Amino acid sequence: MRILLVSHRYPPRHTAGTEVYTADLAAGLAERGHEVTVFATEKDIAREHLSLGEREHAGVRVVELVNNLHYDTFEETWRYPAAEEAFAGALERLRPELVHFQHLMYLSAGCLERAARAGAAIAYTLHDFWFTCPRFGQRVHLDGSLCEEVDLDRCVGCTLGSPFAQSALERRVAGWVAAVRGATGMDLGPAVRRLGGKLRGAADGGVGEGGTEVGGGHDDETLAARRALLAERRETLLSAGIRWVDRFLSPSRFLRERLIEWGLPAERTLHLATGADLDLFGSGSRTPRGPRLRVAFIGTLIPLKGPHLLLEAWGLLGADCRARAELELCGSDRHEPEYQARLAASAARVGAHMRGPLERRDVAERLRSTDLLVVPSLWFENSPLVILEAFAAGTPLLVSDRGGMTELVEPGSGGEHFRMGDARDLAAKLEHFITSPQSLAALGQRPPRLPSRADHIDELVGLYEQLLTERGRGGER
Repeated sequence: MRILLVSHRYPPRHTAGTEVYTADLAAGLAERGHEVTVFATEKDIAREHLSLGEREHAGVRVVELVNNLHYDTFEETWRYPAAEEAFAGALERLRPELVHFQHLMYLSAGCLERAARAGAAIAYTLHDFWFTCPRFGQRVHLDGSLCEEVDLDRCVGCTLGSPFAQSALERRVAGWVAAVRGATGMDLGPAVRRLGGKLRGAADGGVGEGGTEVGGGHDDETLAARRALLAERRETLLSAGIRWVDRFLSPSRFLRERLIEWGLPAERTLHLATGADLDLFGSGSRTPRGPRLRVAFIGTLIPLKGPHLLLEAWGLLGADCRARAELELCGSDRHEPEYQARLAASAARVGAHMRGPLERRDVAERLRSTDLLVVPSLWFENSPLVILEAFAAGTPLLVSDRGGMTELVEPGSGGEHFRMGDARDLAAKLEHFITSPQSLAALGQRPPRLPSRADHIDELVGLYEQLLTERGRGGER
């Protein structure tokens, strides 16, 4: 089967859950003899905007579109004809029988129609709330509170208060950065991005459309125009999904229910648990517990993942309690430099350790040597990969009590909950486990049953074959 997987980002530079899942899926499909290609985007100001390149990752062909976010209008964040044209060219060359979309961010809703008109069957895995939330699909307000119900009037303020395009500085110096890299091999892009982020942070709430500062109030005409665009976005994404996607797949029941409430057809929106790589995470023996309880955070070090909340809770523990445990934070620090500096200062103040990112092969070993993994996320989450991997490794969990996290972690079965965003409640739970470590032994021995990644991919292949059969019958979209 010729299969095209489509993702907004891809390893090795990007290793969040969606990207890792897509890479594992690509490898698993290739191992089963399928002809697999990945189409993804990359932001790289040292390369020409909208240029296409090819590379290989773990034996899989990757077609990469450079999207440096040169958006002239907010509408281009979901309907971007230039990205559609690049995608259509790849479809023509690759001629996939099935296209499995993982994300459309940095691409365009029109890619669904392009794939369908190229004759491919279409599956779409829902990894977050991007369809319903124009602010990165996170369902979190600017003040950090959860978006319990999508309200277009409130979406107006969220989107006007968030930058959506590349900074003016990055646009001006992109050509110079490319020339320097070409002549010397030195990539100044990361430094320019950091500087651009600082300049945006110094602005009054960020940079909006056309380089306009969006801090402060807006006139009625601006607010009405943005609301109309948001209504158009909803209609565009919903109608495209209903018309062109053969099956939507949701790793959690929680996300499935939210997207059906939004308007996706229940009969074509399936719950399909993703599972974990049991060969990698379920093999090997756990490191025996030492004199100090080993507590860890593993994930991307960004505010919504809550590492600062964990450090705050750690600081609330008494010195004697902290002396009986150790805390390590493992994750990439390449996002939001000012936030990283605050995390490092907090960690030093409370005696925690910042260990940096882990290579994929090292995550399993770190989990097997961790007594308690904390997942303090401040958004709903879907089906966090690190939770599934912790289950496979037999590592007890302490997770925020909302969304897909509570669906996976039932109290007493592999882990416990704490109140989302509540540092004092988190500290109380940490203190309990530190002072009564024997309570963790039972949790580690009772993880929930979960499918293996191999079983998950086999189930997907069966679905792919079913969709191709339906296409062969001339099924109407």
